[in-house]
Amino acid sequence: MKRIEVKLALPVVAPLLDVIKGMVDSLQQSLAAPLGVRDLEPEFGASWTDELVASQNADLRVLLALFNDEFFTEGVVAFDADNAEPIVRATAAVRLRLREQFLRQLGDETLESGSVELEQLNEPVRKAFMCYLFLATVQELIIQHLDSTILES
Repeated sequence: MKRIEVKLALPVVAPLLDVIKGMVDSLQQSLAAPLGVRDLEPEFGASWTDELVASQNADLRVLLALFNDEFFTEGVVAFDADNAEPIVRATAAVRLRLREQFLRQLGDETLESGSVELEQLNEPVRKAFMCYLFLATVQELIIQHLDSTILES
């Protein structure tokens, strides 16, 4: 089974973890990408949404589990077949919430290109943007370096 380990600089990543945890907290009761369930029976729509939120929360727990004691002692996170897919989904959810809450003013093209004058952003937006880029890098690492069959269900 393929596994990649990445050594991260704790002083750089630790402030981003605070941002990630804040977004995870904000996602506990709602979906990152709300559903349009108007045409469904109210009970069915609520049940479906509850199941999706529970699944999203499970993925977010996998993401947070990367930053365990090993990370804080050695600065290493590891991706493998067991955590790759949930981490990709969780990072997408957090990035969507970051975009919605902090980064809307920057626009999609700017966010995806990463071409931003950091000094011109206020601190909460700057941290959110750095977190957005960090999570994009995590997604790219998983997709580029792990067998593509890991991401297929």
